[in-house]
Amino acid sequence: MLRRVVLLFTCVVAIAAQAAKPAAPAEIVFRHAMTGEAAAALAELVGRFNAESGGDKVILQHLSLVTDPQQLPHLALLEDDEHQKFFAGHPRMLPLHKVMANANEKFDAAAFFPVVADVVDDNKGRIQALPLALSVPVLFYNRDTFRKAKLDPNKPPATWWQVQETAGKIYDVDRRCPFTSSNPAWVLMENVATQHGEPIAHAEQSGKSGLALNNLVEVKHVALLASWHKSFYFRYFGPGREADAKFLSGECSMLTSDSSLYLQLLRRKPFDFGVAALPHYDDVRGAAPGRVLPDGAVLWALAGKKKPEYAAAARFVAFLLRPEVQKQWVRGSGFLPMTPAAAEAMMGDSPAPEVLRLAVQRLSDKKYASAAKPKTVFGMSRVRAILSEELEAVWANLKPAKEALDTAVKRGNSVLQPMPTDGTVTR
Repeated sequence: MLRRVVLLFTCVVAIAAQAAKPAAPAEIVFRHAMTGEAAAALAELVGRFNAESGGDKVILQHLSLVTDPQQLPHLALLEDDEHQKFFAGHPRMLPLHKVMANANEKFDAAAFFPVVADVVDDNKGRIQALPLALSVPVLFYNRDTFRKAKLDPNKPPATWWQVQETAGKIYDVDRRCPFTSSNPAWVLMENVATQHGEPIAHAEQSGKSGLALNNLVEVKHVALLASWHKSFYFRYFGPGREADAKFLSGECSMLTSDSSLYLQLLRRKPFDFGVAALPHYDDVRGAAPGRVLPDGAVLWALAGKKKPEYAAAARFVAFLLRPEVQKQWVRGSGFLPMTPAAAEAMMGDSPAPEVLRLAVQRLSDKKYASAAKPKTVFGMSRVRAILSEELEAVWANLKPAKEALDTAVKRGNSVLQPMPTDGTVTR
């Protein structure tokens, strides 16, 4: 009898010890394509996590060093149109809210800025991916060139009509490149639509979503840009961030691009520069110039991994959401903070100019969360590629603005996909 009691007690102790045993550490691969200041900031954060994690290890894997893209990582920090070069296909992603729930890690969608959450949640308000590297579109300008053209360096153009006037005066003293833009499909199309109360996509009678990027404001804007291109006021360098380098070199005097470029300019100081809000049309009724769409790289979890690996990934995400960690990331990378707690931590000593401070403040205002952003479809990355192709036809004087945008909408509607309902996301 005593032997049975001892045996039972031993079993109970063993079971209790097993239940109390902490989760086994795991190694996870984190693939990214960051460069410059952002890459250095990311490496610093990962090093900090690995030192503090008690066994978990995140292995950073830069895209340029990947020999087999089909060998999938656990996490990937990618922009909307980068899935092909990241993975050589369209892998399944596991929504982040599921990863966190399965690991019993606290993860509240309400903790995020409403405008930031709007970028990464689904049509039910659930967070699909971590909005780690978002920016807003702004106007950068060369204050030295403004002075040379006898323009007030403290008064950048606020409207597109003022951009035209400014570009003309710059052209008189420097004909190389008065104005250019990076990511034109996002900056010059999607955000111009949002600023002026126009949807990017709308629901059709069939229940499907259809693009609306051929509205009057968009046609007017592309036609104006085309006239600038013919007059050499506007130069096009590519669909991505190619124009950034042209501005950094001093070749271009004005640039619309994402706000994270500010940190590079601040640290490198290639010349005296300024930052202003994205221009708008002041002759469009109901225009809301401050209503812009944050965009950039977000952190996805890939499907098909082991439970301990997902638990380690969840712990890493929880680490990234800590206010002091976000502060370190924002100050090192130039990207937007994800939560109000992080903003409060960094706004007091941030060197950011007023326009960027105001952009951060607007992240908490639900009226700036964009109803123009389509929530029920996937495929917007391919739509941007199509838009870029059609815009290039306009710049080459092969198509008028209306025909190019009508064609872009028709082609884009053919690649839109409905929101998956099985819990995974195909990118």
